[in-house]
Amino acid sequence: MSSRYVLSRSAGWVAAAAVAVSGAAAAQTAAEPSNQVSLSASAFKDVPEDWLTMVVRASTDAADAVSAQNQLKVIVEAALASLRAQAQPQQMEVRTGSFGIYPRHNNQGRVIGWQGSAEVVIEGRDFARVSAAAGKVPGMAVSSAGFSLSREGRQQLESQVQTLAVERFRQRAQELSRSFGFSGYTVRQVSVSSADQGAPVIAHRAMAAPMAMAAAADMAVPVEAGKATVHITVSGTVQMR
Repeated sequence: MSSRYVLSRSAGWVAAAAVAVSGAAAAQTAAEPSNQVSLSASAFKDVPEDWLTMVVRASTDAADAVSAQNQLKVIVEAALASLRAQAQPQQMEVRTGSFGIYPRHNNQGRVIGWQGSAEVVIEGRDFARVSAAAGKVPGMAVSSAGFSLSREGRQQLESQVQTLAVERFRQRAQELSRSFGFSGYTVRQVSVSSADQGAPVIAHRAMAAPMAMAAAADMAVPVEAGKATVHITVSGTVQMR
């Protein structure tokens, strides 16, 4: 008798637990939002690149590392002195680039001399001034050049494209809501992503070796800007109502 009573009581507990689980599942199902739709909208815009970066380079060869370093130091200091007089914020800016000294070996691995190279970077919005200055740096020649979009230009472009992408997202959400028979929508979640093409990476263009270009150092290097693209996508989920 006592044993049957315990089993029956246990069965009652199991049944009660099953009812509780079933009720919780029903409550969770009822709480889940319905009439949601996921969508995305994109916008992009091309603008002319407005920033030119040119790199001038000098090489040296000496019997020892100190001599190679001093030779490059004299060249770089002369280049900076010449360029600073022409510099103007945003229009033409000047800074030093890479600077390195390394040994030169013979076939037996013995050090027989030292080589070095140094770079000066000239960049800015005034393409004519930058290219002319780069072609006239004493003791140095152009090794690479590239265009990009300035920081200010990129921020302005991203703001414009983002506004356009958000407006397209809103329009599409409204159109989908109406297509499903709803009068409007509420944004549940949203994310914004961007993909840039062209700018911030400088596309270096292959040019003749600096030594070969030394004879043409008094000539402005011909340059022509391309276009930069900013692409922004707005994705999210909306609740149709």
